[in-house]
Amino acid sequence: MTGLTGAPVPGVAPLWTHDPVTAGPYRLLGRLGAGGQGVVYLGEDDQGHQVAIKMINADLSDLRVRSQFMKEVAAARRVAPFCTAQVLFAEVDGEQPYVVSEFIQGPTLYRHVREHGPVAGNALHRLAIGTATALAAIHRSDVVHCDLKPDNVVLGPDGPRVIDFGIARALGVTETVTSRVMGTTAYMAPERFRNDPVGPPCDVFAWAGTIAYAAGGRPPFGNDSLFAVMHRVLNDPPDLPPLPPELDELIRQCLAKEPGDRPAAEQVLMRLLGQDARVTAPLRPETVLQVGNETAGAPTPNEPLPLPRPAPHTPVAPTRPTVATRPEPTVPPQARPSSLDRPAAPLPDRHAPVDGGWGRRLRREAGDAWGISTAIFLAAVGGATGYVASSTVAAALAAGTATFVVVYLVRMLVAVALGGRSDRP
Repeated sequence: MTGLTGAPVPGVAPLWTHDPVTAGPYRLLGRLGAGGQGVVYLGEDDQGHQVAIKMINADLSDLRVRSQFMKEVAAARRVAPFCTAQVLFAEVDGEQPYVVSEFIQGPTLYRHVREHGPVAGNALHRLAIGTATALAAIHRSDVVHCDLKPDNVVLGPDGPRVIDFGIARALGVTETVTSRVMGTTAYMAPERFRNDPVGPPCDVFAWAGTIAYAAGGRPPFGNDSLFAVMHRVLNDPPDLPPLPPELDELIRQCLAKEPGDRPAAEQVLMRLLGQDARVTAPLRPETVLQVGNETAGAPTPNEPLPLPRPAPHTPVAPTRPTVATRPEPTVPPQARPSSLDRPAAPLPDRHAPVDGGWGRRLRREAGDAWGISTAIFLAAVGGATGYVASSTVAAALAAGTATFVVVYLVRMLVAVALGGRSDRP
C-alpha cells in the first residue's frame, strides 16, 4: 500500500451501560476509543457540531494538581493550528473532568497500517512532514505530547493530524516503568525508563518510532513483552524497515539513546523540507509551519519542496486564549477533497526578487545583517589604515567612521536601486 487512503473511520462504538450520556452541553453519541488516560467519546452540541470529548481518569480535587492541569491544558490551547487537532475547552469543576477537542474524521495511522499495510513513497513523505510540523508547533508553545504513537495520528481529509497532545503532561504523567507508565512502551524514549526529565526530545524519539512503524508495520524496538522492549530501547539499535537514505539517517538520529544527540522537531521539519540548516535564521517560524502544513495536505513531488522566503508582513498565527470555564462554539469542519485528489499547493520561488517599493526595500536593506557586517569589517580596515598613516587614535576613528558610513550608504542605495538583495546562504 503506497497511499493514505482507505476505508473511512468505522462506526462509533455504542455507549456502555455505565457510560455518561452527556458532558456539559454536549450529548455523547458513542465511544471513539479508550486508553490509560481515559475514555474518548464522540460528542455533539445543540447545533449538531461534533467534537471529541476525553473523560479524564484523574482526581483533580487537589488544588495544586488542578492548577497544574489547567496550566498545561491552557498551553495546549495556544498551540498554532498546524497539523493538530485543536483543544477547544476543558471542564474541571464537575464531578468528572473532561477535555473537548476538534473531531477529525479519518482512521488512525495504526488502524490504516493494520488494515492496508505500510505507507510508502510520497505518502510517507507527507506523513513525516505533517507529524513533524505538528510537533514543532506543539513544542513552540512549551507543550510536550508525552504520548505520540500511531494511535494518536489521525489521517484526516486534509492530511495527518496529531491528537491528544499535552494531556499526558497535564496529568503529571512522567513516571517510569518502576511505578506507573501511561503511554506505549515501544515509542517511549530511554530517559522515560531512567527517571530523567521528560521534554521535547522524548517526542522526537516517539516521532521516529511512529514513522518507522508507518513504513514497516512494526515498531523499531518490537512490541512483545514490556521488559524486552524496554531492554531494546535502552541498549539495542533500532530495527528499521527499508527507507530512503536521507529519511533512514534522520530517523536513526532521532532514535539516539541520549536526548542531547537528537535534533529538535523544527530541525527535523527543515531537513524533511530539503532545507540547509543555514537558512533557518532569517525565516519566520510561522512560514516553516505553513509550508509543512501545506506539504502534508497535498501531493508532493519526488524532490524536496523549496521553502519560500517570507515577505516582511507574513502574519503571525493567532494564539488561543487561556482555558475558559464555559464551552466555546465549535465550527464544523468544511468538506474537503482527499489529500491525494488535490493538486500540490503552489509555492513561491525563493530566488524571485521581492518588489515592495522603494520605501519598503530601503527599510529592509537598512537592517540587513550581511550589509551591516560588511560595512563594519571595511570600517575596521579603514580605521587600521588611518592609524598606520597617522599613528593617532583620533585619525583612525575618523577614518573608520567615514568608511563605515560611505560603505553602508552606497551598498544600501545600490541594493535598493537594483530591486532588492539576492538570496544569501
